[in-house]
Amino acid sequence: MFGLLRPCSRLMDEPMLHEWLSHFCGLCLALRDDFGQSTRLATNYDSLVLSALVEAQTGAEPQRRTAGPCALRGLRTASVVHGTAARLSAVASVLLATAKINDHIDDGDGLARRRSLATVGRKVSRRLETKALRVGDDIDFDAAALLAAVGRQREVEAGASASTPLTAVTAPTEEATAALFGHTAVMAGRPDNAAPLARAGRAFGRLAHLVDAVSDLEQDGQRGSWNPLAATETPMAEAHRLCHAAIADIDAALAEAGIGPGELARSLLVDHAEHTMRNSYPHAHHHQHHGAHPAPRGFWAGCGAALIVACTCQCCCSSNFEGPWSRRPREGCCHKCDCCDCPCDGCCCPCD
Repeated sequence: MFGLLRPCSRLMDEPMLHEWLSHFCGLCLALRDDFGQSTRLATNYDSLVLSALVEAQTGAEPQRRTAGPCALRGLRTASVVHGTAARLSAVASVLLATAKINDHIDDGDGLARRRSLATVGRKVSRRLETKALRVGDDIDFDAAALLAAVGRQREVEAGASASTPLTAVTAPTEEATAALFGHTAVMAGRPDNAAPLARAGRAFGRLAHLVDAVSDLEQDGQRGSWNPLAATETPMAEAHRLCHAAIADIDAALAEAGIGPGELARSLLVDHAEHTMRNSYPHAHHHQHHGAHPAPRGFWAGCGAALIVACTCQCCCSSNFEGPWSRRPREGCCHKCDCCDCPCDGCCCPCD
């Protein structure tokens, strides 16, 4: 789960947009409650799909609470998702954040090259992982197994070569997302859905990993960083085929679990994922024929930039903005959508 999903007004009607915002804000508040104010920076579009999956499988009235005024909602209150589903999304967001911290430290990127800052980063990562394990116990989720799967990623990458199947490289990510998706069935009281949702999670993990690899291919080459497509010498056409197959697998698994096209979770995991996937390939082609990009920011500098992007709603209200860490051009969620109904609900939106 690498930031694959971005809300798009063209793909959602107004009720679904409000539902998406309810899950987004619920995740943000769950992070605050369980992990502290600073971890709200780890709020992740991909992670909120977990609480949406729980809700899609539950026939009972969803758990909600009233959130106080927030700048991202134009200083309005809102009814937001509350309970164990939001906490599962928070655990996923935190573990993704710690994985990113550890990757930057292991690679010596940016400020992580300084030993003192790398030491601080390790301590922050370990503290968050300990809290994630505790929260996982509270909601009966085995966060330790998820951490172990994430930890195997670097070992798999180190042993990859031209003879290694690309799906072998994505396997640890697939295992982690399968565990998260499968647990939503347990939370919803639908154990019969655990197997199809685990398959959907496995396919989503593969898709997210591949789209990330396609988007980063040129920049990784310029920096001399590891990239699965380059390491396994996989042609772009094969990566494209695997992405399309992953979306088909997600669609079939959700249908088997009884999650229909009208559900937010189905819209995010199929429609929005396909939208992002299609956009990643033109970008990859564009990057191959244009000049070098600015040097990426380190982790801590990227966190500061991410805070600015979030607080100014650039990710939803701007047609283009600079990626906080990569510094590559990014598209706002309304880009190419022929729409002007932004999920920020008008807090600082130039649409009107």
